[in-house]
Amino acid sequence: MAIEQITSPSVAEPAAGMWSNCLKVGDMVYVSGLTARDKDQKPSGTDDYAQTDLIFKRMAALIEAAGGSLADVVKLTIFVVDIGRREQVWRARREAFSGVFPACTLVEVSALAPGILVEIEAVAVLNQGGRPVASA
Repeated sequence: MAIEQITSPSVAEPAAGMWSNCLKVGDMVYVSGLTARDKDQKPSGTDDYAQTDLIFKRMAALIEAAGGSLADVVKLTIFVVDIGRREQVWRARREAFSGVFPACTLVEVSALAPGILVEIEAVAVLNQGGRPVASA
């Protein structure tokens, strides 16, 4: 099975030789830690909610380019610089996902890149029929 780099015009790629934003192997999609940056790579969004919302939109663009949607996301890892503002992150997450939410880890870190408050990575499995139904 070949590794395929997935790109989207909505998400700027890092400089060559750094990392890939998104890789697809079979039906698995791996999204690197995304941050809220504008087209000039400057931080965008002044709070955790705005940054998280932009990250989920960028993530959706990459997963759609791979042939899926956010409904295929099975795992999120979210890094924040202030866990006390986690409700802003959860609000954006509730707007991006519905049904049974992806497995998720939230980690407070001492710092991210200057001006960056949130970074999120994801794993998706394509062609699995979207969000599962909650079990009893």
